[in-house]
Amino acid sequence: MSIQDLIAGVGERLTPTERRIAEAVLADPTLLAFGTVSDLATRVDTSRPSIVRFATKLGFEGYTDLQRWVRDGVAQQLQTPGQRIRHAQDVQSRIHREIEQAVHNTLALLDVQRLKRLAAPLINSNSVWVLSGETSRAGAIVLHSGLSMVRDQVLLVEEHDLGRDLSGAGKGDAAVVFDFARYRRNSVLAAKALVDLGVDLVAITDGPLSPLASMTENWCELHIPAVGPFDSSLPSVLVAELLVLEVVSQLGADARERIDRLEQLWIATQTFWGVEQ
Repeated sequence: MSIQDLIAGVGERLTPTERRIAEAVLADPTLLAFGTVSDLATRVDTSRPSIVRFATKLGFEGYTDLQRWVRDGVAQQLQTPGQRIRHAQDVQSRIHREIEQAVHNTLALLDVQRLKRLAAPLINSNSVWVLSGETSRAGAIVLHSGLSMVRDQVLLVEEHDLGRDLSGAGKGDAAVVFDFARYRRNSVLAAKALVDLGVDLVAITDGPLSPLASMTENWCELHIPAVGPFDSSLPSVLVAELLVLEVVSQLGADARERIDRLEQLWIATQTFWGVEQ
C-alpha cells in the first residue's frame, strides 16, 4: 500500500488542517521520507501536534512510526551490493540492456533547453563547488576536471573537508551536487547548507523522491542501472561531459583562450611524455 492509498482511505475524516498536510505530502513525498516533524509543520504552517495527529489518523502510533514505514518502502526498492550479487540472473545481458537504456534516457532527457538551464549557473558564478556521494563520484570528478580547464575557481569538495572548504561559499557561487539512492547524509546536508548561504544549486540525482530535488528547481533525473553489486557511473559521467560541452559553447572565445594558455603551460612544464618545449 502506498501513502496515496493510506490518505485516500481516511480522506473523508481529515480536518481542513490535515487536508493541507496531506496535500503537501502528496506534492512532495520527500517530506515524509527525509523531513522532521518541524520541517513538515513549517511547510504547512501548522503545529507539531497536528502533524502527529495526522500520522495517527493514518493508522500509525506517531510521526516516527509513519516515517519508518515510508523509509522501509523506499528501502525495499534498494538492494545492498551483497543482495544484488546473490540474486543476479543473466547478469551480462541485463547489464548491457540497462546501460544502453540509461545512456539513451540521459541523452533524451538533456535536450538543448534543459542543458542550457543546468549550465547557466556555472558560467558567471564566482566559484563552482562540486560535491558528490561515493557512488556518484565519477561524474563529479569528470565535471571538475572539465570545468577547471575552461574557467577559474572550480573546486571539488571531499567529504572529510566539507566544513573547511565550504566556509568560503556564498551568494554569487554555484554548486553541483551529484547523489543517487541511497542518498549520502553529508551530500544532502551540505547541499542544504549551501542553499541557505544563497548558493545556486544544480542537483544531478535520480528522481523527485531525492531530497536534493526538493531544494532546487534546477535538477535533472537520471536512470542509474546496477552493474553487478554497484550502481553504474556512466549516466553521471555522461551528464558531466555534456555540461562541460555546454559551458564551453556558452563561454566561446574565453574558453578557447584559456585552453590555449593551459596548453602552453603544459608544454612549458613538459607535462606529457615525449612533448618538449
